[in-house]
Amino acid sequence: MATSKFLGYLESRKNITGAVCGIAGLALTFTGVAGPYWPVVVAGLYGAGALIAPPERPPLPEFPNPSAQLDEVRADFGKLRDYLAEVELPPAAAGRLTELTELLTALLDPAWVTELLAQDPEGVHTLSRAVRQDLPEAVDTFVRTRWWTRLAPGQAPPERHLERQLTLLHEEADRLAANLREAEARRQESHTRYLEDRSQ
Repeated sequence: MATSKFLGYLESRKNITGAVCGIAGLALTFTGVAGPYWPVVVAGLYGAGALIAPPERPPLPEFPNPSAQLDEVRADFGKLRDYLAEVELPPAAAGRLTELTELLTALLDPAWVTELLAQDPEGVHTLSRAVRQDLPEAVDTFVRTRWWTRLAPGQAPPERHLERQLTLLHEEADRLAANLREAEARRQESHTRYLEDRSQ
């Protein structure tokens, strides 16, 4: 640990700047300017150089880019679909779930959507939250609540809440798809204007 810190200091800006100033002090010594106080001059110039050197800039942390994040979300979506295949849902909720999973599958398609989503961190976050949190939580809560409802009937049917949750998630995913479509349309219009301007 101490060795790595020492080696790090040797490569630091402070040491390099101090060393350059110290060499200037040696040059003054050899020209006779520093006189008998040359060690103090060299050490002082080294210290001054180390003090005026710009501070070290720590490296930025590396985070996965949106494409890598989407790959992870796709893998998690595969796990989620395996889980959903084992859950028995009422017909209406099952239909809404199918619509939602089909839309999510299209949004997570690596063929063409990845490039668009790579420029939309909020979109990546929306998909990640739906796959990793909202959808599994909605289904799992339904399964647990349904069990309790069977023990104590007379409560509001849990499938009503599940259907509403799936509808809201579908609307959110649909808004994301609409935003991506609009981005592509704007891109196409911009290219048309560029070609028109170029032809004038």
